[in-house]
Order: sequence, then structure tokens, then C-alpha cells
Amino acid sequence: MSDLPEKMTRRQMLKRCAVAGAGLGLGLVGLGGEAFEDTNAAHAATLRMREAMFYDKLPGNKIQCKICPKQCVVGDGERGFCGNKENRGGTYYTLVYGAAACVGLDPIEKKPLFHFLPGSKALSVGTAGCNFDCKDCQNWQASQARPEQLPESSVYYWPPTTLAQLAVRYGAEVLAYTYTEPVVFYEYMLDGAVVGHKYGLRSVMISNGYINREPMLKVAAHLDAIKIDLKGFEDDFYRKYCVGSVKPVLETIKRVKALGKWLEIVYLVVPTVNDDVKQVTEACRWLVKAVGPDVPLHFSRFFPQYQLTHLPPTPFETLDRCRKIAREAGLHYVYIGNVEPWRGTENTYCPSCGKLVVGRSGYRVTEMHLNSGKCAYCGHKIAGS
Repeated sequence: MSDLPEKMTRRQMLKRCAVAGAGLGLGLVGLGGEAFEDTNAAHAATLRMREAMFYDKLPGNKIQCKICPKQCVVGDGERGFCGNKENRGGTYYTLVYGAAACVGLDPIEKKPLFHFLPGSKALSVGTAGCNFDCKDCQNWQASQARPEQLPESSVYYWPPTTLAQLAVRYGAEVLAYTYTEPVVFYEYMLDGAVVGHKYGLRSVMISNGYINREPMLKVAAHLDAIKIDLKGFEDDFYRKYCVGSVKPVLETIKRVKALGKWLEIVYLVVPTVNDDVKQVTEACRWLVKAVGPDVPLHFSRFFPQYQLTHLPPTPFETLDRCRKIAREAGLHYVYIGNVEPWRGTENTYCPSCGKLVVGRSGYRVTEMHLNSGKCAYCGHKIAGS
């Protein structure tokens, strides 16, 4: 039996997303800002609380979470750093299973994933909570909130089957776990990916990469592509601006590549914070050595928000300098994102003959010159999945 609402027009769908986006102030509107009808509210409480995966039980009803490198030790009645898991009598529960706080029907290029199903649509979902506290977070209203702090009008309770059915109904080829941090709604993401494949859908994880080995291996078996934010290349930066550390992120990047999963990297360039030549150069050289020259790297423009409102937007000249550094380091596919007007830096060019193979204007694919994944002009294989 379908879990979908039987009667819902596209106009109603658009209206739903407008309400959800306004409630959080996130502007998660992609492709007109589409969101979807809630399931029966009577099932909400049971949907959103499930026993968490990857934790150890300790004496005195304490637990130790093993999902990410923080490995929080949590007392009875308390929560971990992410704020969306709670210890109840020595059993650790996620409080956001099926609780979609951020939703949208986005082009896959918005994730950004440029070399994975170009031109396709992704039904994107995120919940409250994160295992970082990035000072430049664009979705901080949800990522730094506890589930109960979000307006009820902006949270919809959809089990994985409903997500998959909605994706099929509205023409999405992909389920994307994104917006906040899927590591902290791991159980929802894992089940969604498993169910999604049964419906012929691909699943992608848009993540900070701060996840332990075993959880990553388990979920990766059900994912088709992964985008990781490399927020900087110095541990001091990660400690000060993210409340984390860089080494586990680098390990995840290498692990994803070793698993053969399609991988793309984003580096948000923040003026005076992580834009120095030394740090960018070291990051680019490390990527070439660790995962090879074909991994796409997206340099994204920073805009003042959350705790960094005193900084200016990233100058295009800085982004262009970063792009040149990356190309000189040997990376073949380097992009600049989050800039307008679009300057051609989001296009894909053949590393062999230099001709345009995928043209983009923002998040829209405008032209494609590929034959079975190869350059239409010289036959060179264009990296992607």
C-alpha cells in the first residue's frame, strides 16, 4: 500500500515547500522550492524515534556513541554533541528518524555533483542536528537546533518508503541526504538508501566526512556517490571554526575513493580564514596524491552568515587564484561555485583536447558533448559515474 497522499497538486506541493522554507529561514527552494505532504500525524512519534546504530553500552546506564570521531560518552537522559540522539535508560535513540526538516527538489548540480548523472533531479532531505558547529554554516537554523526547537510546521515525518515514492512521483532520479549532516541522521539515510534502490533510485551523501570507519563502510555499500566538504587543511582551522579535526575527514576521503564510490570535493573559500596560498596548495596536492587527478574539486564562494557576518563575500579573484593553484597541482576538473554572473567556471572541459563537454549556467546543464561518458571530440574518458 502506498504511503503517499492520494490528492495533491503541484501547486499544493509548491505551497508546502514555501511554508517549510520560510519556517526555517533556509531558502531551501530548489526548482521552485518543492516539498511534499506529511504522512499521518498520528504516526509521527513512532517514526522519529528509533534505536541508534553504532554505540556501546557502559556501566551506570551510560553509552558511548561510535558513529563519528567525537565518540561522545552520554549519561542517562542526556544527548550527544549532535543534539538529536538521546540516552534513555542506557539505550541510545535517534530522535529524527523520518523527521524531514529541510526538503527540496534540486538539480543534482546543486549538491554539487557535476560528474554524477548530469542534469538529473534529486529529492533532498535533512534533519535537525550536526556533529560540527561551523561558524560559516548556511543551514545553522536546522543544523544547530535540537529537534524540538524547530517549528512543527516546518518538520514533516516521512519514512524512507514515502521518500522513495515521492521521488518517483515527481521525477527525481536521486535521493540526496544533505542540508545539515547525514552522519547524525545515519539510520534514516541508510534505510532510505536501501529502500530507494528498490524503487530504482540512486542515493548520494552530502557530508562533512566526519564519520568513523565502520559506519562509513556500511552505508557506502548502499550509496552511489558522495560529496565531502574539505573545509580547510589545518587542524587549527578545524578546531576553531568547526569544532572538529581534519585527519578523520582526510581518512574518509581516502576510504570513499578506495571503495570505488564516486567522489567530489567542495572547499568553501572563506576570506582571511582558509584562503591562504599555502593551505590551498597543500590541500590540492594532497588530493592529487591521495585520490588522483580526476576527483572534481569545487571552490565555493563564501557569503557572510551565522557567526562570520563580519567577513566580506569571497572575491572572485581569490576563487580564480584557488582554481589556478588546483590546476597547477594536477587536478583535471576544478570548478568555481556560488558566483553570479556565471563566468564559465562551472563548465566541464576535456582534460585531453580542452573542448567543452558539459556546459552549465548555474545549476542548469545547457549543453552536453559526451558519447557513452567519453569526449565527443577526441574520445577521452571523462571521469564520472
